[in-house]
Amino acid sequence: MKYGLIGEKLGHSFSKTVHSKIADYDYELLEIAKPDLDLFMQKRDFCGINVTIPYKEAVIPYLDFISDEAKKIGAVNTVVNKNGKLYGYNTDFYGLKSLIERNDIEIKDKTVLILGSGGTSKTANAVCKELSAKEIFVASRKGGEGFVTYTEALKLEPEIIINTTPCGMYPNNSDTPIDLEKFSSLEAVVDVVYNPLKTRLVMDAHKMGIKAVGGLYMLFAQAVKAAEIFLEKEIKTNAFNEIFKDKQNLVLIGMPSCGKTTLGKMLASDFKKQFVDTDDEIVKVAQMPIPEIFKKFGEQYFRDLEAKVIADLSAKQGLVIATGGGAILRRENVDALKQNGSVIFIDRPLDLLITTDDRPLSSSRELLEKRYYERYATYCLSCDVRINADGDINTTLEKIKEGFLYENFGN
Repeated sequence: MKYGLIGEKLGHSFSKTVHSKIADYDYELLEIAKPDLDLFMQKRDFCGINVTIPYKEAVIPYLDFISDEAKKIGAVNTVVNKNGKLYGYNTDFYGLKSLIERNDIEIKDKTVLILGSGGTSKTANAVCKELSAKEIFVASRKGGEGFVTYTEALKLEPEIIINTTPCGMYPNNSDTPIDLEKFSSLEAVVDVVYNPLKTRLVMDAHKMGIKAVGGLYMLFAQAVKAAEIFLEKEIKTNAFNEIFKDKQNLVLIGMPSCGKTTLGKMLASDFKKQFVDTDDEIVKVAQMPIPEIFKKFGEQYFRDLEAKVIADLSAKQGLVIATGGGAILRRENVDALKQNGSVIFIDRPLDLLITTDDRPLSSSRELLEKRYYERYATYCLSCDVRINADGDINTTLEKIKEGFLYENFGN
């Protein structure tokens, strides 16, 4: 391996994707079991590597040189082999600082609570000191000298919370490290987790009207810095928005017959994403048509099955997802779809909607109109972008593409 990432478990990692966008070298992901780390580091058979959990501290004894920032933090995430000597750096510092500054989160003179006590926690501590935080608390499960327990943390009044734990990371998307409603002075939340794009912690903050950001830009910024160290040259790139757009799902919601499936397939082709229809997935799981599911088992059974399908699809990335007309009736579905997706409401006027026999709850004109008036406000509240779909299919397609790209610009 010339360049790559080492860690114990890398199934969630975006690093290969990011490095492929910012530099011209082959970048590999190498999972190393703890007993095998010594041999790997002793062999020194690489040009440059990034290091992630749980080896950011474990690699330090093998290094011949450590940068001042890495020394202060006590963790290394970038190692370069120069003529057989290993040089260690911490580009996470640069990445986290860039994430905070890019999102205009003010740390100066603020009380900060850092969740977690590992290598990234030390990086966050160093960044907060660099940015002149007034007071810094670090929460760990066991507490102890220099730390507070999570129970003790609930009694604090932080203005900024930074999560450095893997809690909420894929595949455990529904997990959250702490209850944000306990903090009345909270102004901003930073989560270093980048898969999903929006963790439950970030989404909880948004629901409270609090600024919150996930960790994808931190990964991007630290990767650029690492590539500069690997190649010993400055790298200028605008690849972040492209990376974000590629990873994000495009989710279509709206009434039956508004065009979600047709438009979804066209969008998937244009954006080079995979198309999935939640109703089709439900049919595959149940092994029967939707009208038959309703007839045999009822709507509650169908909605439970729909929720499971949506949860599974929402955890994936790079999809165009067409949802059933009633998917937004459960808030859990909307929350799941938004973790990795931009939710777009195809708002087709009622007089342009049609009835079909394969939609049990809107199979007649009377039922269709009833569903429309019942759901319209929920569609509006659930979406990130509303598209007026009163024109032809191609006009609507262009509106959706413009809305999706605008929604992602500057993330």
